[in-house]
Amino acid sequence: MASSSDSPAATISSDSASELQAEAAARLRPETVENTVKVLLPLPLADAYDYRVPAEMHLVPGHFVVVPLGKREMVGVVWGAGTGEVPQAKLRDVIGVLPALPMADAMRRFVDWVSAYTLMPPGAVLRMAMSAPSALEAPKTELVYRAAEQSDDAALKLTAARRRVLDQLKDGPAMPAAELAHLAGVGTSVVKTMASVGLLEAVERVVRRSFPQPDGMRDGPILSPAQKTAADGLVEKVKAHAFSAMLLDGVPGAGKTEVYFEAIAAALAAGRQVLVLLPEIALTAQWLRRFEDRFGAPPAPWHSGLTSLERRETWRAIAEGRVGVVVGARSALFLPFANLGLIVVDEEHDGSFKQDEGVVYNARDMAVVRARLASAPVVLASATPSLESVVNVKTGRYGEVHLPGRHGGHQLATLSAVDMRRDPPARGRWLSPPVVEAMKTALAAGEQTLLFLNRRGYAPITLCRACGHGLECPQCSAWLVEHRFRRSLVCHHCGHTEAPAHSCKHCGAVDQFVACGPGVERLAEEAQELFPEARLELFTSDSLMNRDEAEAAVDRMINGEIDILIGTQMAAKGHHFPNLTLVAVIDADLGLNGGDLRAAERTFQLLYQVAGRAGREGRPGRALIQTHNPEHAVMQALVSGDRDRFVEVELADREVAGMPPYGRLASLIISGPDPAAVDNVCAALARGAPHREGITVLGPSTAPLALLRGRHRRRFLLKTSRDVAVQPILHAWLERIGLPGSVRLQVDVDPYSFL
Repeated sequence: MASSSDSPAATISSDSASELQAEAAARLRPETVENTVKVLLPLPLADAYDYRVPAEMHLVPGHFVVVPLGKREMVGVVWGAGTGEVPQAKLRDVIGVLPALPMADAMRRFVDWVSAYTLMPPGAVLRMAMSAPSALEAPKTELVYRAAEQSDDAALKLTAARRRVLDQLKDGPAMPAAELAHLAGVGTSVVKTMASVGLLEAVERVVRRSFPQPDGMRDGPILSPAQKTAADGLVEKVKAHAFSAMLLDGVPGAGKTEVYFEAIAAALAAGRQVLVLLPEIALTAQWLRRFEDRFGAPPAPWHSGLTSLERRETWRAIAEGRVGVVVGARSALFLPFANLGLIVVDEEHDGSFKQDEGVVYNARDMAVVRARLASAPVVLASATPSLESVVNVKTGRYGEVHLPGRHGGHQLATLSAVDMRRDPPARGRWLSPPVVEAMKTALAAGEQTLLFLNRRGYAPITLCRACGHGLECPQCSAWLVEHRFRRSLVCHHCGHTEAPAHSCKHCGAVDQFVACGPGVERLAEEAQELFPEARLELFTSDSLMNRDEAEAAVDRMINGEIDILIGTQMAAKGHHFPNLTLVAVIDADLGLNGGDLRAAERTFQLLYQVAGRAGREGRPGRALIQTHNPEHAVMQALVSGDRDRFVEVELADREVAGMPPYGRLASLIISGPDPAAVDNVCAALARGAPHREGITVLGPSTAPLALLRGRHRRRFLLKTSRDVAVQPILHAWLERIGLPGSVRLQVDVDPYSFL
């Protein structure tokens, strides 16, 4: 297993990254292979398998091939020449080559890099790079008709119907029979008869979906001097056609999107492809509209909502270079770009870029790796950059362009803390008097309000008044959340759903359940009672099930059809609502509980972003933050507007504790249906744990989510100093441990969540 002495975001130019690349390159020798080949299969296997190449077949690394595996056939990728470790007599033949462009060398090196860094089998990573299997097959063809050369005698014998058919083809492309017949006003039999007598020629063509091409030469908006300076810096990096990493740091409303649009334009003008990563599907609607206004055509989207046909057509078009810009979720990193010239990671700090299941990786960090392997620049954009990115700028690993003020001279919203100890809401209510008064003022002025509470549903806990028993998920150590609007109790971890109970299973009491604490639905109920004439709408992943619904809600907000928007973190970032002047954060202390390493950082980022939704046009904005702890450093930093001071204090605390980005962490999560079997594996791991200077192993301990989807969970945390590589330590530690079939062990290098 290859080693790395730092996170990819922190050491993209370090020796350890070079070592990973060197090992990947060694595994991917570019020579033409003749007798035997290594074929990597999209399965969680330890390595590629050797196969014999038939005499009539010519293969090179990257070819997609069909090979036998046991009694079935699998599609894999030629990963290089065979190892020679298996006798020729025992080798099985490659069955065939698929008619798809070979996987590029940069992508194969990326697969190996991610595998080495995350300690996941390369085949598991390859599976993400083969996410549209049907795109590897021969494209569909169709029969189309074009005019054949005719003699003068033939032209004289044409009927009126046949003349109309030929007129349709005179200055246009060949067409299928049905389309041609429809345009000419004849039956398809006329078209087919004309082909049989030689008036038309039938030809077969590949069916390809056409993708609109964004125009990089199209004029954009006039930028402010600060935006122009920032954009020029990014454009220079794009034109260099070399790797660089730049942090685009700007306050909410500074126009960061328009700045990196200039870099996209430069890449398109140079004939290169662009990947833009967005963390939330709800952010896509306004972003797509702005993109199309700027470039005259939409980008190609890539997300889980695409149909299998859309995925096949998009994947193949990207590989063939027929798509200029892709906007997508983190999985878009593994698309087969033919000529990648720029990667943009918008809201680079966002936790949604971390994948916590399967191959565990942070798309922000892997975007930096992907860009380096493609010799392309990467732009990380945020109003609240991650501490890792801040340190990378300080140490010179990343460059930086900064936008300190809002575009057009608009001022940032004023932030005030509402001390809930002095201004508590009425009993059974959740909106404090200062927030209610501010909402009255905004409504009277015809302005919009955003009530922000990062808690879905009606209430987070449902208790029995008689005995105090709480309703829990049967599969997870988590409370069931009441969703009153859809009359259900839901576990937000595993998706378990059940109808509301009338009698307590613990004591038998009937109709004694009470909802405890607020969710957004309860907040909406209270706001509607206080302001019955106001138009309210929820903006959550429960109320908006797909991108179209999110886009429609955003349009209603922009068009002034909503007075009070009540949302979770979906509403916190990226949106531009011109008439929104008041933001009220209902439970600002929510994210500070639990002792998470990143609790303060995440809370500051979230609240700073949501406050930034207010006052983005000419009207001044205001943000009120309800808190029981206004003395907390996060609240003080928000109210003072001193983001940089908060960052410096937080970084100083991390440095003293040796925590990231000044130290390294890796977590092990051991899980299984039988807690005794899990504990046995933990005991073996504890006995074999590494112990030397610069390394600390904490655990095993019960995970905060001790039961998840019916599996009992334990955790180890490996903590090292900055100069220690965690991958070889983990590899040496884990290779001696055998796992029963029911027990899983998940490795998370650079953990983001500690649940």
